[in-house]
Amino acid sequence: MSTFVFPARTTSSEIELGTTLQPKFGPDGLIPCITTDHLTNEVLMFAFMNAESLALTLATGKASYWSRSRNKLWVKGEESGNAQLVKELRVDCDQDVILLKVDNVGGASCHNGYKSCFYRKLAPGATVANEASLKLEMVGRPLFDPAIVYKKK
Repeated sequence: MSTFVFPARTTSSEIELGTTLQPKFGPDGLIPCITTDHLTNEVLMFAFMNAESLALTLATGKASYWSRSRNKLWVKGEESGNAQLVKELRVDCDQDVILLKVDNVGGASCHNGYKSCFYRKLAPGATVANEASLKLEMVGRPLFDPAIVYKKK
């Protein structure tokens, strides 16, 4: 059980139309978080938060997430220097998704060196019936070399 407690969820009306943050964490203790550039609204990344990372984000103003692959809390930019300073936090209508609008310090959000984690798009004409047509095209350019930035300590 988390030691970081947010207000208990109350009525549907209060959750959907009220003014108190009542985040709905899933059975795994996580809530999805979409992060966008606060000036352009470009989607930078999608990650998960737990109560601790949400509380840390609120306390510091720096986007912090829960890494499912590493099973640990991480503050965006702690290794790369590409931090995300939170300008605005929103919730969706039933408060089960977080939206962060951030100042993308350093320019890159993706661990592969791109501004956005969404640096590829599906090629036109792709169909499930034709596996060979399911090609991804690059739409972004890398801003840094991950092999240099994430040298193992």
